Amino acid sequence: MSHFNIRCRKCGKVLQEVYCAFCEHCKDALLVTDYKEEEFREDRGEGIWRFNWIPVHSPDFHQNGPVIYRSKGLAGDLGLENLYIAFNGYWPEKGAAIESCTFKEFEAGVVLQNARENSVEGLVVASAGNTARAFAHLSVISNFPVIIVVPKMCLLEMWYLESSLVVPTFALEDGDYADSIDVAKRISQTINMPFEGGVKNIAKRDGLGVVMLEAVSEIGTLPDHYFQAVGSGTGAIGVWEMSERFLRDGRYGAKLPQLHLAQNLPFAPMPKAWQRGSRELDKQDLRPELISEITTRVLSNRYPAYSVKGGVYDALRATDGRMYGIENDEVFKAMEEFAEAEGIDIVPASGVAVAALSRAIKEEHVKRDELVLLNITGGGEERFRKEKGVHIVKPRFISKEISDSEIEEIVCGIRKTS
Repeated sequence: MSHFNIRCRKCGKVLQEVYCAFCEHCKDALLVTDYKEEEFREDRGEGIWRFNWIPVHSPDFHQNGPVIYRSKGLAGDLGLENLYIAFNGYWPEKGAAIESCTFKEFEAGVVLQNARENSVEGLVVASAGNTARAFAHLSVISNFPVIIVVPKMCLLEMWYLESSLVVPTFALEDGDYADSIDVAKRISQTINMPFEGGVKNIAKRDGLGVVMLEAVSEIGTLPDHYFQAVGSGTGAIGVWEMSERFLRDGRYGAKLPQLHLAQNLPFAPMPKAWQRGSRELDKQDLRPELISEITTRVLSNRYPAYSVKGGVYDALRATDGRMYGIENDEVFKAMEEFAEAEGIDIVPASGVAVAALSRAIKEEHVKRDELVLLNITGGGEERFRKEKGVHIVKPRFISKEISDSEIEEIVCGIRKTS
């Protein structure tokens, strides 16, 4: 018997033992996992599998979680007394062993295991870079087939731990991340292999919510503030959902952490909508040409989970949250400051989060003695490349206008050679 059910946030319909389901009544609402145990426990296994609020039953591969530590260097620079950092990446001295150097590895691990336990035999995944690397790596580790679709514009920032010859990867010559999602869905329908579901997949959100599970395990309480850069907003929603579970438990605080979320200007549709007080995104803020002007293309999702019931807008409302638009020069400055203060490199998306924290302090949204959790969603990448080496991604290039017959022909060829 499963230890969880899946419930629609809008109509309350409860679903049992399904994979990546959609509520047939409410297409504009997210499903959420209801765990039968309301008390938080961490005695179920090792790594992230020790937590009881994970939608898997019998994981068959090991998965490390983030390292949570109390900052001295950056905290001192910012004048904070209780700054905790969730470091997701490669930093051996800290015990950080996420070799894909991204917190997307947690989502990949939980999604793949959840899919296997629901008799799914393979997944089609869309990505702007980090998700592709995490899914490719764990596809090999767990022996679970995936097909990955990415935009060509992101290839310069992409790398794999294993050869891309092992994991079928397609790159759109004429599209961005949103187009990759569209093509991934078409591939899924054409070859009858499920699309991994994006934000609508409860396993994906709960996997990213592992950051809050690890934080509360280490700190012993919910933080007052939580900082993260967002693209789709999936990770922030997962953290909010986990925080709600801790409130219901009752032993780890009586108030939800205030969410502080950030995007890279000029492509910052969610901060702009939030500043207008609007639940709806403006199409002008989603123009593809804006993506070429930002340094963090992994955040360039034109289909963010902002307006949907249970999405980013609702998470911000529930937590009295804030959003920030961060310029490119602020990103690079924050990356340098973090590396100097903490002793490890971070990726640009993490720089967006650090810059948002710095601004929040200057604008007095965070008090000196409040407990702050800063999610460094990716770090140690430069060091890992030097010490371990990586594989350049060598995809098969396709057009976003590819026909169904061409998809069938290409995938058939891949299956024959694999």
